[in-house]
Amino acid sequence: MKLYEDILYDANDYGILCIFHGSTLPRGWERMYPNYAASEAVLASENLAFSQRSCDLEAFNATIHPFIRNTVGSMDFGGSALNKFYNATNTPGRGSKRVTSDVYALATAVLFQSPVQHFALAPNNLTDAPDWAIDFMKTVPTTWDEVRYIDGYPGRYVVLARRQGTKWYVAGVNAQKQPVKLKLKLPMMAAGVAYTLYSDDAQLTGKVTTEKLPKNQEVEWVIPTNGAALIVQ
Repeated sequence: MKLYEDILYDANDYGILCIFHGSTLPRGWERMYPNYAASEAVLASENLAFSQRSCDLEAFNATIHPFIRNTVGSMDFGGSALNKFYNATNTPGRGSKRVTSDVYALATAVLFQSPVQHFALAPNNLTDAPDWAIDFMKTVPTTWDEVRYIDGYPGRYVVLARRQGTKWYVAGVNAQKQPVKLKLKLPMMAAGVAYTLYSDDAQLTGKVTTEKLPKNQEVEWVIPTNGAALIVQ
């Protein structure tokens, strides 16, 4: 533990920002050292390339981390991936297969908190990934002013809202074996406000629509297994 603090102390003298990997849980270092950014301290995204089991449990783990690991400090999970197959060219039959959706990949950038965002993009994503996914990755914040728990249960599903300035992001993922139907109250957003909705259909095909928050400030979501929904105000 002293080694971590020694590294942060010395690095701060030279203006070096630190992210620890293969590491233990942070111990309040965000308050102690201005140059501490994040720690991995989790079975992060590289495991998705190592085994199919990690892919099969991806959504389940995403419903655990916000309640347990990420509550104690920044978590550098390694970011969102848009390849369907974990190999350099997205070739079917090579490597493990991602079972989650593109909307899920974007939602984890909001669910998981780290002041440095890492996205696991492959060169082919510049041409084969949806434009709306790439555009979202370019603009999603890395720091937040407020976080609110909306709904969820560890291991089943989770919905969190984060705010930067006056802009709200609401993200939810579902790990259950059946779609989850949710009625969510969003009192922090003004009635009638327009927002962008990223959502999945039953086949985990994502789409982007523009919606307006009704007067009762409630939205109804149906999130399929391994899928997600995401609001950007």
